[in-house]
Amino acid sequence: MLTRFFQDLRKHGIPVSLLEFLSFLTCLQKGLAEFEVDKFYFLAKTSFVKHEKYLDMFDKVFSKNFNGIENLDLNLLVSKMDLPKRWLEKLAEKILSKEEMEEVRATGSFDKLMETLKQRFQEQKDRHQGGSKWIGTAGTSPFGAYGYNPEGIRIGQANSRHQKAVKVWDKRLFKNLDENSEIGSRSMKIALKRLRKWARDGVDEELDLDDTISTTARTGFLNIQTKPERQNSVKVLLFFDVGGSMDTYIAQVEELFSATRSAFKHLEYYYFHNCLYEGVWKNNLRRWEEKDNTVDVINKYNKDYKCIFVGDAAMSPYEIEMIGGANEHYNPESGRIWLERAKIQWPNHLWINPTPKEYWQYTQSTVMIQDIFDNRMVPLTLHGLEDGMKMLT
Repeated sequence: MLTRFFQDLRKHGIPVSLLEFLSFLTCLQKGLAEFEVDKFYFLAKTSFVKHEKYLDMFDKVFSKNFNGIENLDLNLLVSKMDLPKRWLEKLAEKILSKEEMEEVRATGSFDKLMETLKQRFQEQKDRHQGGSKWIGTAGTSPFGAYGYNPEGIRIGQANSRHQKAVKVWDKRLFKNLDENSEIGSRSMKIALKRLRKWARDGVDEELDLDDTISTTARTGFLNIQTKPERQNSVKVLLFFDVGGSMDTYIAQVEELFSATRSAFKHLEYYYFHNCLYEGVWKNNLRRWEEKDNTVDVINKYNKDYKCIFVGDAAMSPYEIEMIGGANEHYNPESGRIWLERAKIQWPNHLWINPTPKEYWQYTQSTVMIQDIFDNRMVPLTLHGLEDGMKMLT
């Protein structure tokens, strides 16, 4: 269309060079026209008309090429074009400046938020994009996807963008941690050594194969040699937070998981998301179909177990304090109650947080969980693990 417009200008005697046309295209790419017909008209006139005697002819050519363009149905236009899917997805995103974000106000109440959502479901009939009220995309409404709200419910969005959602109304899939992850960092290797040192306790005797072979070779007859057995006597129960903001720390947590798998003989582990509730699971790929009741887990593992939670403790405060505040489902009891139960069942408990310690104070939920765990929270660092091991012994 633009090439034909350029050719028509030259055909009607308006002197337009190829360099001017390329400059015009560059301005369009930079967004100077801002997808408005008037701004597009003035940009074209500024680029191509060098004398007032050509103004009338320019208007005729412009009208011939672009008459009625403002009445085009953009949805129909997009549907006719073979645009890459990721381009269309980007069109649905709302990008706000810091100042614009500060102008968007939170609802301020979990109950009010849920009641408003219920009303929207009853009232709304059509798809909605933009705006600040309806369930839709690219707006500042508390409900929907690819927009912005400091306290909303995310519906129909693949990944987190601002980590502000109170609830995520989607079925998400998480991967299991890799127990064979290579322990690459020096800190983790040293931590593994310390974990082994902490976990091993001398008990009965076991065969000393090297000494037996050496002694038998020297004496000429079989001479069995033994040594005190070094076995893992400590029992460890791990709870891993997966998905959402924890995706940032997946490599560190996999290293820790691999280290504990090789260090402890008596090790059990479960996954949870954000906060402990009535269900935990072993397999992230089947977490909706194969959940274990948290009550059964509490009754199964006695007080001898050292209980360790691993997570960034970053979530909405509603997820800890409120009935129904859980991210992906309706929880009949608050997360705080379940954490208190775990703390009572396993007096030797610890929370390992992969987020650097200097940032904890800026996240309300992290401060709340620190309080629930009586400040038994340590960072996922060498010194943090050392302090944690002291708390558990």
